[in-house]
Order: sequence, then C-alpha cells, then structure tokens
Amino acid sequence: MRLITGNSNQPLAEAIGRYLKLPYVKAVVRRFSDMEVFVEVQENVRGEDMFVVQSTSFPANDNLMELLIMIDALRRASARRITAVIPYFGYARQDRKMGPRTPISAKLVANMITEAGANRVLTVDLHAGQIQGFFDIPTDNLFALPVIHKDIQDYLGDQPPMVISPDVGGVLRARSLAKRLGTDLAIVDKRRERAGESEVMNIIGDVEGQRCVLLDDIIDSGGTMCNAADALLKNGATEVYAYAVHGVLSGGAVQRIRNSKIKSLVVTDSIAPTDEMRACPNIRSISIAPLIGEAMRRINNEESVSSLFD
Repeated sequence: MRLITGNSNQPLAEAIGRYLKLPYVKAVVRRFSDMEVFVEVQENVRGEDMFVVQSTSFPANDNLMELLIMIDALRRASARRITAVIPYFGYARQDRKMGPRTPISAKLVANMITEAGANRVLTVDLHAGQIQGFFDIPTDNLFALPVIHKDIQDYLGDQPPMVISPDVGGVLRARSLAKRLGTDLAIVDKRRERAGESEVMNIIGDVEGQRCVLLDDIIDSGGTMCNAADALLKNGATEVYAYAVHGVLSGGAVQRIRNSKIKSLVVTDSIAPTDEMRACPNIRSISIAPLIGEAMRRINNEESVSSLFD
C-alpha cells in the first residue's frame, strides 16, 4: 500500500498518512510557465496498491487535472491498482439535466477519472448517491455522520439538540443523525428562485424552545443556512448550530456566517480551510482523516468498508 497526493489538500493528506503510519511516495506535481500540470513519480511503484489523495475543490479544474495526470502517471508506471481518494468530489451538484441543453458534468468527470486509469474511487458524502452509478468501477461513498455525531456529543451532549434538514433533499441524512442522537427532526421548506439564492418559506415541525442543529452535505454561499437559522429562531428555537460535510464557502460566505445568528458552523477538512475561515470565530473544522484512512486500510486488506457505519 502506497500513498501519493497532489496540492489540493496537503493538511488532510498528511493527517491520513499519520493515521496509516505511511510516508507518501516522492513525486513532483507542479506547473509549467503556461500553467500546464506536470507530474513526475520519483519512486518505483510497479505492482503497488496506490492511493491517490486529491480533493477536486477550488480551483476545481486545476485540482481535477492534477488528479487525472497523477492517475495516468501511475498507470504508465505499472501500478497494480489505483484508487482515487477524493474527499470532496467537485461537479457533484451537476448530477442531472437542470434544463434543456445543459450537461451532466458529474458523469463526464466520472468518465474522465475512469479513462485516466483509476481502478476504484473512494469519496465522502456525495451530493447525490446515484453518482456512484456514474462510475463503471467500484466506488465507496463514505459518510461523515459518525464524526459529526461524536462532535455533537462532545460539544452539545448535555442536552441533545433537535436535528433540522435545511431542505427536503437532505431529510434522509438528517433523519439518520436524529436517530443516532435520539431526538426529533424538523424540515425547512424553502423555495430557490435562482442558483446560489434561497428563500425560506416555513418550518415543518415544532422547534419551540429547542436547541437546533442544521445538517447539510455542502455549504457554499451560506444563504440557505443563514436563512434557515433566522426562520428557526423566529419560530421559537433558542439556539441554532450548523454542520456541513464540505465547506465550500465561496464568495462572501465566511463573512455571511460571521454576521449570522448561527452560534457555530462546523465543517470537515475534506476541503482545506482558508485563512479567512480559520480567523472566523464561529467556524470550526473537524477531521475526517481517521475515517478515510481506515477505509483505505480496509480496501488494501480486502475487508468490509460498509461495516465502518454499522
């Protein structure tokens, strides 16, 4: 079992390496003067079980090209098996046709990863579970719920909070967390007028006098979370916390969260935090390195991955 990483999320890659007690294969992943990506693997990997750790977060296209070229370099170096470990799978929100003459970019990216030479994909909390079917190779979709559950118990365990899904699409995820915590579930009914903007309509469930935890897979602009928090407080909630697996937080999202009524937003390190995020007093990061590392170890040993969530 050997590890290699690109430049998208070095802190997470290093944490995974520490968990597995394995060094990374020496490699050069750099740019030419015209910004073409160049990869050179500087160790012999013939016959090895290789794991390529690379999120396809911002800048998504650059990080995706690094991933594809690293996979191609390993394939041409005769690696026995190549597993693409993608903590955050970019383009996942383009998983269906949103209108006439629009692409399904998630499928295109899946094809590119497969054609580059990956034999397996390991990712975390895909935006839509059916994206696993876009790949013609084995795909493991891990869930960060156990990590989030533990953090809620550590920080809010004295009184388990009510779990809130910020939209109808996230009900299954929120229900799973509510079941683990033994608490009730409520849903925010919202209408999205255009991409990146949302308007909260009403709350399905009684949140009067409750501490609430909003749970989502991706937080991007932050508008949905902030609007949902306002609506919950107007409906009698006492405090609102938020958890998201992937902290995209683009544009003015960090400032929006800073100025919001959300007591704290917790994201995982599937995407490397920016300096602005680290400086924000109500944004905190938790690590999924042990979860990913353990899944990688089990894949290498041909053991069950699904039993991680039993």
